[in-house]
Amino acid sequence: MSGSAVQLYEEDFVRWTEQQSRALREAAGVGTNLPLDWENLAEEIESLGRSQRHELRSCIAVIIGHLLKLEHSPAIDPRRGWMDTIARERSDIELLIEDSPSLTRDVARMVADETARAVRDATRALLRHGEGSPETIAGLRAARYTEEQVLGDWFPGDAAPHPDPLPAGGERED
Repeated sequence: MSGSAVQLYEEDFVRWTEQQSRALREAAGVGTNLPLDWENLAEEIESLGRSQRHELRSCIAVIIGHLLKLEHSPAIDPRRGWMDTIARERSDIELLIEDSPSLTRDVARMVADETARAVRDATRALLRHGEGSPETIAGLRAARYTEEQVLGDWFPGDAAPHPDPLPAGGERED
């Protein structure tokens, strides 16, 4: 493997998977006598990058779901647990982005996509628990969160999201 591929592997795993799957497909097109299953190898490498994206999407969905409940549920007892879960998921996202900074380009879209699902799920949960007044449901349906609110230290009730959740490079500037 070339030095630049090794460096990319260390710096951004998802971009490395994209590059390597393209290289495998190109090698298959050239024709070689190596008895390798080129297309399935490329597909498996691609799936590693998709797995990272899926994990990011899952963390974002959990955070948004818990932010919605914190903001709209009248329940008192689970609030600390929701906040702990949000903090843990935010830490998991930091680790994912440290390993694959290119994932940051997907965050805003994922926040928007997952908000609709999380609103639907939170609405169902609140209705199941008898907490779904018309005002609560209307508030849920109107809820929108920014990338900064999801990734940063913000919680409902805070005046404003804390700045600079994760810069484009994936590392905090302290």
